[in-house]
Amino acid sequence: MTLAEIADFLEGRLIGAGDTVISGIRPIEEAQAGDITFIANIKYKKYLQTTKAAAVIAPPQTEIAGLNLILVPDPYTAFGRLLNLFYPLVHPQKGISPAAYIEDGADVSPEANIFPHAFISKGAKIAKGVVVYPGAYIGRDVVIGEDSVIYANVSVYHSCIIGKRVILHSGVVIGADGLGFAGTGKENRKIPQVGIVQIDDDVEIGANSTVDRATLGKTWIGRNVKIDNLVQIAHNVVIGENSVLAAMVGISGSAKLGRGVIVGGQTGMVGHINIGDHVMIAADSKIHKDIEPGKIVGGKPQMPYKEWLKVEACRAKLPQMKATIETLAKKIEELESKSKKISKEG
Repeated sequence: MTLAEIADFLEGRLIGAGDTVISGIRPIEEAQAGDITFIANIKYKKYLQTTKAAAVIAPPQTEIAGLNLILVPDPYTAFGRLLNLFYPLVHPQKGISPAAYIEDGADVSPEANIFPHAFISKGAKIAKGVVVYPGAYIGRDVVIGEDSVIYANVSVYHSCIIGKRVILHSGVVIGADGLGFAGTGKENRKIPQVGIVQIDDDVEIGANSTVDRATLGKTWIGRNVKIDNLVQIAHNVVIGENSVLAAMVGISGSAKLGRGVIVGGQTGMVGHINIGDHVMIAADSKIHKDIEPGKIVGGKPQMPYKEWLKVEACRAKLPQMKATIETLAKKIEELESKSKKISKEG
């Protein structure tokens, strides 16, 4: 494509030679002639002076003499759109493979793409455009909406509902039993988990993440939620639309997250708490109580973000502070000893 065509596609402002032909996309420090790149993080700004790229997607007001630019409000989003255009995802399987195992009573659209050795159970409903890769297990009465992609070795247990354009990466397990036991640590009597998991449209769940079925009712992942790898969502959790969870987050049963919540990696949450809309949680936090909408928190246990930063800033100085305190304590002890001696002599 020419730069002019790309600028038109991205609805950006072109500065430079619109007839320049672009044949690839690379990072700014690796780009060569014929490549387009982008800059979204200020730490990469230094590369604008040395990049060999034919053009750069950049934020407004960027000015570099002799460098072709496409200026857009959000370069990273524009970069993502361009990647989809240059490198569209193609699923090699077309139609339903005769080597797929589909039980009688399953309703599979002839316009679905079912790979060899996928297993689809009785009562399952697979809509048109759905892609199911080898080794995937689709349980009884599962519903999967249009254009969803179920990668290899995903397991969707019975009765769960998957919306449209959902992506489940390899190793994801949807609808396994939640941790429900009575007499925990004594008898460990299992409480049957008879609810479901509902995943709304445009959700993406990373490799080897798990979403447990509800004890009663449903575990619910809202529209356009993005979940990273190795995340654990327990029974009856609700996650509001447009939320994002980084890797290794663990959310205990019946916790409720609002809309647009962002959770840093390795964060753990206790059960039965409410996280308000648009809350941001720093990585490796431990959340033990409700958080009001719009708050930014961090730490273990959680505290307001700015307070947590102050605590963290002190952490490296703890040995020095300890030595100072011990010195002061010794001096106080000496002063008290002298004071008692003077009192006795008086």
